Amino acid sequence: MMPAIYGSSYEIVQAPNAVAIVYEMVHETRVIPLDGAAHAGTAIRTYMGDPRGRWDGDTLVVETTNFKEEIAYRNATSTLKLIERFKPIADGLEWSVTVDDPATWTRPWTFAMVLTKKGASQRPFEYACHEGNYGLRNILSAARAEEAAQARSKTK
Repeated sequence: MMPAIYGSSYEIVQAPNAVAIVYEMVHETRVIPLDGAAHAGTAIRTYMGDPRGRWDGDTLVVETTNFKEEIAYRNATSTLKLIERFKPIADGLEWSVTVDDPATWTRPWTFAMVLTKKGASQRPFEYACHEGNYGLRNILSAARAEEAAQARSKTK
């Protein structure tokens, strides 16, 4: 959920026994069970980890473990554990994350940011090319301009 160059929209949906977070980037959906079940065994690892959630008053607390080492979040190892807190505030949610990996850092560290609630117009886009996505056109346009400039410099 860290901000990226684009695709930083999320949609959070709550059901009785789970919370789901739909990410615009790569169109992933993270399902967070709230049923009190234990984490999967350490032999089962995924790129988004194995989340387990619980309520602490009005704050959703999510502990995620069992990450694949290939995620290499700031050189973390397979012992990486994230504890997220989603706390309601006036204009959205305060999202804080405590990062803990004793094989990488001397102590856990925490960062936080506000996730601002937007209207329906800010829902995640499908992660695909669409009429409003000018990224590829702009990338190609810049590459053609660079090629033209190189060609002009060779003829001088």
